[in-house]
Amino acid sequence: MYAHELISDAIPPVRTSDTIQKVMDRMAEFRVNHLPIVNDQQFLGLISDEDLIEVADLTFPIGGLSLSLHNPFVFQEQHIYDVIRLFYEQKLTIVPVLDVNKNYKGLISINTMMEHIATITSVKEPGSIIILEINNRNNSLSHIAQIVESDNAQILSSYIESFPDSTRLEVTLKLNRTDISSILASFLRYDYNVKATFNDTKSDDGTSDRYDQLMNYLDI
Repeated sequence: MYAHELISDAIPPVRTSDTIQKVMDRMAEFRVNHLPIVNDQQFLGLISDEDLIEVADLTFPIGGLSLSLHNPFVFQEQHIYDVIRLFYEQKLTIVPVLDVNKNYKGLISINTMMEHIATITSVKEPGSIIILEINNRNNSLSHIAQIVESDNAQILSSYIESFPDSTRLEVTLKLNRTDISSILASFLRYDYNVKATFNDTKSDDGTSDRYDQLMNYLDI
């Protein structure tokens, strides 16, 4: 997915002639800490709430302020991972999107980004989560997928987390099933270390059965 596919015009940019008070009011209205400065489609920079706090005169135009952020934008044909990286590295609440001539095309808000992440990670879909701990020398996603699919299940999403100064990796899988007991048995049979599971209907270790037995006993 490209950056331009997530562009929203719900939050309008500000101009260099706008006052500090107006910019603060707009930030409060849209619950963001940053706004793009745009004059006639020309992107001039990204203003932060931290750029405003030192100025006592709220009628002062923002065009006279020094901006603390450096090159906080992406081009419209950049991949969405570049947008996520910019959100993370510069702690932004919005990311401006420009065309190849550096004309302003719109912005991506942190809320829009989170909605997209929720979609691509399938968090809205029912199913279970399995976390495997593996060595990076044994990192075979095709084998992991084969184990899951051999039990008539599907991997809806997955990601890998590495750790500094370690060969250890964690593979998180979102599956389309809640009963994953047979899949877990397969992973253990192939010597995978199952670190954790979530939303597994069989992971209560018999607690539900014991509760039902207690209720039946009390009814006697």
